[in-house]
Formats: sequence, structure tokens, C-alpha cells
Amino acid sequence: MSLSVYFSSSAKVTAPPEWVYDLTGAGFDGWEIVAEGDYRLDNPEALARIRDLIETTNLPVTVHAPYGDLNCASLNYPILRESIRQITACIAAAAEWTDRVTFHPGYLSPLAKLDPERAWATQKEALREIGRSAAEHGVLACLENMIAIREFLCRDPGELLGMIEGIEGVGACFDLGHAHTVGAVPAFVAQLARANHLHLHDNHGESDEHLPLGAGTIDYGRMGPVIAASYRGIAVVEGRSIEEGCRSLALIRGWG
Repeated sequence: MSLSVYFSSSAKVTAPPEWVYDLTGAGFDGWEIVAEGDYRLDNPEALARIRDLIETTNLPVTVHAPYGDLNCASLNYPILRESIRQITACIAAAAEWTDRVTFHPGYLSPLAKLDPERAWATQKEALREIGRSAAEHGVLACLENMIAIREFLCRDPGELLGMIEGIEGVGACFDLGHAHTVGAVPAFVAQLARANHLHLHDNHGESDEHLPLGAGTIDYGRMGPVIAASYRGIAVVEGRSIEEGCRSLALIRGWG
């Protein structure tokens, strides 16, 4: 099959690193590092641990940039600058191992709600700066669609693809779990040929539960073969545990 399946877990960002050694035996093709908590790439001790994990497991990796408390659409200039700094610093460190780094769009703060067009323009300019950094390091920075929180930007494929249009160094990460919370899985699947990275998990359409595939209400039985036929690249199973990730992996391997 054309899909290369990696595993990622935001639930593990404070866990001791030994869990990563179980990924190879579980059958995953690689690991997406969530660069949060104890896995931040701007922390020298964490970076040394991660480098050792990669060298000893021989796992290919991709990276998810920090997102906690960051906002690349912020009209509060120091917050905006720090958000861009953390994402570009992650890209620079991640370039040692990968050419794919996922990052989140911004959101409308109470101030930005008074001037959403300015927030949109601020996000676009932030993307240009992030994209320049990514291109300089040989990385594609993949902007990810968001969940059904009204303040978030990029919740549907049109807005996500419109946001990144014409920006060097920036691509799109389609997250189908996020898409389900806004009822947009079919719309994203229809545009999969334009995705540069893919996140897979399940939920019941109301919140971002990160369930194993088949444990929620996304129709992966119908969508799975379409995904396998339409998308070429890395698909990251986002799970709460490796055991749950393996349930998703078994379903994906059956897509043909």
C-alpha cells in the first residue's frame, strides 16, 4: 500500500521516553514527535533524549510543532512574535531528521473578533515568515485544520487551502478527526490529493476524543479505501496509547 503509517500521542508528552521503543514491534513505520512538554526540541536535555531514541530505534520521524498557548493570528504583538519564534525554532531543530513539521493555525482572541480581517492578514504574514524558515531548512511546514471551536481559523478545507495559497514552504495537514467535529470529513477526503500530511483518529463528532479508528462515528469502512487510493504519503495515527494505535493500524492495513 502507498500509506506509510506513523504513530503520535499528545497524551505521552510528559511520559518517560521508553514507550517509543514499542513502536517498532507494533508495526508502525515511524513516529511523529509531539514537541510539547518533555519533548520540546528547544530543550537541550529533551533534544538529546529524542536524538538518542531516533538513533537507537532507527525510526523515521515527523514532528508536530508546539501549540500550547501559541497564536499566530494574535493582535498582541509579543504573543505573535513568541508564537512564530517557537514554531520556527522547532522547524530548525526538526530539520535534522525530517522534511515535515505540522503546526496549528491561530484563533480569534476577544480583540481579534473586533477586527477578524486584520487577524486573517496577521496569520498570512506569520505563515510567510514560517514558510521562509521552513524552506531555508528544507522542510515543508504543514498547517493543520482545526476542531469545532468557533474562534479557530482553518476549520474547513476551503479556508485551510486558501490560507496557505501561494506561500512558499507551507503545505496542508488534513486531520480527519478534527474534520469530523465540523461535519467536514467528506469535504476533506474529496481534496486529499492536495494534502501534504495526514492525521487519522476517531470521535463521535462532538469533541476531539482521539479514539481508535472504528471506535467513533467516522465511516472509515467507506472512507478508508478512498483515502488509500487518493493520498500518497505519511498518515499519522494519533492515539492515546500504542495499544489503541494498533487497533487503528490493523484497520488501515486492510484498506488495500
